[in-house]
Amino acid sequence: MKELWELYLCFARIGAVTFGGGYAMLPILERELVIKRHWVTIDELMDYFAVGQCTPGIIAVNVSTFIGDKRKGAAGALAATLGFITIPIILITIIALCLRSFADLQVVKNAFAGIRVCVCVLILNAVTRLWKKSIFDVKTGLIFAVIFALTVFSGSLPITVSPAILVVAAAVIGIAFGPAGDSSTGNKTEGASK
Repeated sequence: MKELWELYLCFARIGAVTFGGGYAMLPILERELVIKRHWVTIDELMDYFAVGQCTPGIIAVNVSTFIGDKRKGAAGALAATLGFITIPIILITIIALCLRSFADLQVVKNAFAGIRVCVCVLILNAVTRLWKKSIFDVKTGLIFAVIFALTVFSGSLPITVSPAILVVAAAVIGIAFGPAGDSSTGNKTEGASK
């Protein structure tokens, strides 16, 4: 029971300071779960992000569920998920109740503009980290180039390619061309050794 409570409290703290969605929270998760607690390795965290992106729901909630499950099975998954969503639900409810009254104030508009810039930086930071751990050889570089081109030029193509199809295609290409190389030697224990 103590470990379930620890999972709940840990993810409640993370959920309380997660702004900008799943990718923006990557540095926080890495610091809390890889470096500080050693609950997962950095590679496992990246894998959870990849699977969390491809499964229904919010990436951050999916990742907390996966990590909770790894630690304590179904009960851990439930504790981590509930922990992660508790404070955001409370805060969102309070903000939703008050926002209509204040949304037109210039100070609120300015605050939202500043928050958007900050979220862009947090997401860029997460993308940089994912890039370093994901694109490490010619095969992964080619997969990136093809998927990137299809995404960027999707509006110019005669057909629009669904993101779900791109994810499945990338998985199939990865399987077809064999096992991924090690992105960097010792990567599996990098977070635990810090």
